[in-house]
Amino acid sequence: MTLSQELLEQLAEDASQEGLNDAFFTEFLSPVGNLIVVQSRSGICRVAFDDERKEDVLAQVARVIGPRILWSSELTRAVAEDLEAYFTGQVQDLAVPVDLALVASEFRRRVLQDLRNIGPGTVATYGILAEAVGAPRAARAVGTACARNPIPIVLPCHRVVPSAGGVGAYIGGCAKKRWLLEFEGAL
Repeated sequence: MTLSQELLEQLAEDASQEGLNDAFFTEFLSPVGNLIVVQSRSGICRVAFDDERKEDVLAQVARVIGPRILWSSELTRAVAEDLEAYFTGQVQDLAVPVDLALVASEFRRRVLQDLRNIGPGTVATYGILAEAVGAPRAARAVGTACARNPIPIVLPCHRVVPSAGGVGAYIGGCAKKRWLLEFEGAL
């Protein structure tokens, strides 16, 4: 049995009004593939590329934030509109609220928050980002923080590249990282 989108939207709205939800999610078709976007009460907590299983993504969020996760295109409309504006070139940065609850380490949180200081059309190396967060010898740890970024695109880890050249690895794959960098004018 499949529930209609209209009924799912109504259930999500009712749950939201009663404070009975932990998060909402939606799917967004982007130029880099289908994205799963999860939004907690505090902000976006997870963006997943199409190579990740939706069930795994939602289970990860459920373990940390809570199991009451509902689909809603209406209650995630603002996030979808912001992503649409980004991918159509209307805005260059996504200044939406984020929730770093899925990031356990304080160091990784600092690294991910500092990603927003790397403007569109520019890149920074892992070493430069390590210096920026006050740990100049922690370039590898910065790389790990970027590799485990639960909110790619919004927290633009794609703008961090190796000092030896090339674009480096990316949670969504090198082709997606290259596309994002070319789209933003950094390549």
